[in-house]
Amino acid sequence: MSSKEKIIKALSSTRSIGIPDDQVKPILRDLLKTYDGNWKLIEEDNYRTLVDAYFEHKENEELEGKRGGLMHDQNSPISLKRPREGEQQNQALPTIGSSSHKSVVREDKMSEVNAGQETTKSTQHGIVIRPSENLSSVKPISAIHPDKNAFTNGNMECNSYQTCSSSSQCARPLSTAPFQDQCSSYICKCSTSSDHVRPITRDQHNKRNKSHSLYHMYDLTKGAEKVKISWVNELGNESIPKFNYIPNNIIFQNANVSISMARISEDECCSSCSGDCLLSSYPCACARETGGDFAYTQEGLLKEEFLNQCMSMGCEPKKEHLFYCEDCPIERLKNDWKPERCKGHLLRKFIKECWSKCGCDMQCGNRVVQRGISCTLQVFFTREGKGWGLRTLNNLPKGSFVCEYVGEVLTNTELYDRNMQRTGNERHTYPVTLDADWGSEGVLEDDELLCLDATYYGNVARFINHRCSDANLIDIPVEVETPDHHYYHLAFFTSREVKALEELTWVGLCN
Repeated sequence: MSSKEKIIKALSSTRSIGIPDDQVKPILRDLLKTYDGNWKLIEEDNYRTLVDAYFEHKENEELEGKRGGLMHDQNSPISLKRPREGEQQNQALPTIGSSSHKSVVREDKMSEVNAGQETTKSTQHGIVIRPSENLSSVKPISAIHPDKNAFTNGNMECNSYQTCSSSSQCARPLSTAPFQDQCSSYICKCSTSSDHVRPITRDQHNKRNKSHSLYHMYDLTKGAEKVKISWVNELGNESIPKFNYIPNNIIFQNANVSISMARISEDECCSSCSGDCLLSSYPCACARETGGDFAYTQEGLLKEEFLNQCMSMGCEPKKEHLFYCEDCPIERLKNDWKPERCKGHLLRKFIKECWSKCGCDMQCGNRVVQRGISCTLQVFFTREGKGWGLRTLNNLPKGSFVCEYVGEVLTNTELYDRNMQRTGNERHTYPVTLDADWGSEGVLEDDELLCLDATYYGNVARFINHRCSDANLIDIPVEVETPDHHYYHLAFFTSREVKALEELTWVGLCN
């Protein structure tokens, strides 16, 4: 079904319960922007999300009028309602053409004002109760650290412009999905007035009831990646954990990572290449790490043979695939007085990508990971009680590069000290030990026993959950700027075809 047909069908559904087209069009456009053009979550339950968003918007308009101009900030968003789990059983929307739902919806949304407090009569749909007292003394809040101006709740201005933070600034355009251009003749542009934007105060944020509101942000990377990565909470009002987004690894303090042109010999790069190395008649020196053949196809996917070998080594490692330390630094950190025997480190296959000393350009087919994220991802709050997770908004074929695990580069000792200082209530992610080639590195000093920690500084990979079976990602070490394998990049690739809106998971912790 085309975008035009889907829009017409959605407007027909809302029109059947008495909602004018000109009022629902801006709301529909905002939801499409929130879900990156994915109609599935909008169409479910006969457009329940769209209808709830419309009435929430109308409720906010009424509250704005009754406050008497206490709040005029137009740079913060309004919240969109989401239904409670299990609520559809008795209160699902009627099929298109039914008129029985009109009075029910309007009755649920009636409100009154008593003694300076605003209340809502019916709680059948979990209407939010917002006290209006002392709102002028409460400061607007941000749900993401540190960029508070980027936090939105879905009803941003929908004419592809973002309101500036002061009156001296003018609006600047935002990039939108391709489908929005097709819909421009069917969905009118809404204004940047207070009809569509209002502040969210700390009082309102804390006093929400348990009804589910749609909290989202258009780009948690703050422009650090070449693609925007949104986050959304469709189940409640919990905001994303605080952290600083970084697109590349950074050294915390003592990690020994030596990056220099002089350390890369001529036989470890392809200085005589040009253009795309994958199009050459024979593989260059950068393919030596993968047996004289590049690991990538011309479409930017991992070759299936190489991917299957990596998966087999991880799932059923043979004795020759494991390296056992005589004095394992990991076990020594656990118990320095009487450390246990080494449990083994998997000697893994590496990918070597071309780098700055090579003669090829940045569009070379052997520069996949270093070009960064290119697929459309979204951080979301999971329904299985796992907290936040990561999903793709588009179908991904097998062997697709998703993202790199980015964080602070610490020594094992620094990570141990950091873990000892953490409290039991502190949220943190799973650190990753860079031990993929300890066996060939000989005896390593403490500043060469490295790991990655994305607790305070990291990228979107910090939200990937672990699954011991049926995971759809595999992590593969990638050599880029240094031949020393005690430091490398950890890249995630799809181990099978992944459908749109499917959560991305990996088995790293289980192994």
